Amino acid sequence: QVQLEESGGGLVLAGGSLRLSCAASGRTFSSMGWFRRAPGKERELVATIRWTTISWTGSSIFYGESVKGRFTISSDNAKNMVYLQMNSLKPEDTAVYYCAAERMLGGDYKYWGQGTQVTVSS
Repeated sequence: QVQLEESGGGLVLAGGSLRLSCAASGRTFSSMGWFRRAPGKERELVATIRWTTISWTGSSIFYGESVKGRFTISSDNAKNMVYLQMNSLKPEDTAVYYCAAERMLGGDYKYWGQGTQVTVSS
């Protein structure tokens, strides 16, 4: 059974940092990502990573425009973990952040975590 479990969310002041973690279990994946949904807004892509080699030594990373230069996605494949380091946080980063795995044709992801709340106060 595939499970994705996010952790690391919380309340932080603007300008601060948080690190989100996603623990994947049940299988390994060739692609994973972070998305977010703010109240009253549509789901937004934050960052994605796709491993380009079987040994996970190569990867392709993509960031949403609003987080470029502030957020960093990384992984520890031995632990089946994906991380999102968020720096210089802004109030507009407030959202529920979701971990996703296995990008499908058409762009959506097959597996989703339950989400973790990130609140940035000004």
